[in-house]
Amino acid sequence: MTRRNEIRAAMIAASLVGAAAVPLTAYAHHGWSWTESEESRLSGEITELSLGNPHAHLQIVNDEGRWEVDLAPPYATSRAGFVEGVAQVGDTASFTGHRSSDPGELRFKAETITVNGKTYDVYPRREKSLKPQA
Repeated sequence: MTRRNEIRAAMIAASLVGAAAVPLTAYAHHGWSWTESEESRLSGEITELSLGNPHAHLQIVNDEGRWEVDLAPPYATSRAGFVEGVAQVGDTASFTGHRSSDPGELRFKAETITVNGKTYDVYPRREKSLKPQA
């Protein structure tokens, strides 16, 4: 099934259950289809932090530039213990997860975040090949 057909099917399914049509931007934002399949590591200094919907989100800077980092939705980050106050702008954080499949895009979908000596697994049900580094 092509990407266009997947989007069309999702929109039809949403309307059949009485829900509003799913905006294409929301559909594209969620999931892992935009990431590489291989896990990798990322680290840098936190310059921006938001724990709101639809996902916790950070910006970090490192030698490669400014990265956009998505974590899990608020209920999952909270359940993992990653809540208001455990990380601050200026802290150094390291992540395991998946880089964007677009090599020109500095985006990362994190499965774990380690900050201030503690690791938070925000996607505990996902199988992981890398162990977090403190």
